[in-house]
Amino acid sequence: MLDDFDGVLARARVGSAEAFTLLYEDLVRPVAAYLRGRGVADVEDVTSEVFVAVLTGVRGFDGDQAHFRSWVFTIAHRRVVDGWRRGGRRPTPVPYEPADDARSAPSAESDALAALGEERVQALLGELSPDQRDVLVLRIVGDLTVDQVSDVVGKKPGAVKALQRRGLATLRRNLTVEGVPL
Repeated sequence: MLDDFDGVLARARVGSAEAFTLLYEDLVRPVAAYLRGRGVADVEDVTSEVFVAVLTGVRGFDGDQAHFRSWVFTIAHRRVVDGWRRGGRRPTPVPYEPADDARSAPSAESDALAALGEERVQALLGELSPDQRDVLVLRIVGDLTVDQVSDVVGKKPGAVKALQRRGLATLRRNLTVEGVPL
């Protein structure tokens, strides 16, 4: 998170490359991690597309840092959906890379999932519905609030909470069946 977000945003709006770089560096790792979690084959390319869209749209953006983060993840989510529509197929799982996870304090869920290994994480995510997977990846990797996820995926906050609850329950149930202590 940026300490002087409003100042950085104001400078980015008038074309400051330095200010845009600060915005980019603040969000590039979580966006890339989100795209990896969604099975995007060429994460670097789509991440670049997301930030080109941010660069061209930043002049029209109005809001605080939380809204900016939500707006960037909305762009990323739309790029994922556009890619699926173009490809007409289910995304190919990409291994989760903990080194790209920019969260400062890992959650208990991420610690447990990391212990199972990258391939297993992708297999577990593959057992969820696409909506559950979207919500969990945005909440955990993207570190978005329920309301922000609601904006990104176009669902009501209650639906997002239900998807998160059902997704976590499915993960717990599948891990318990395998004998993994939770």
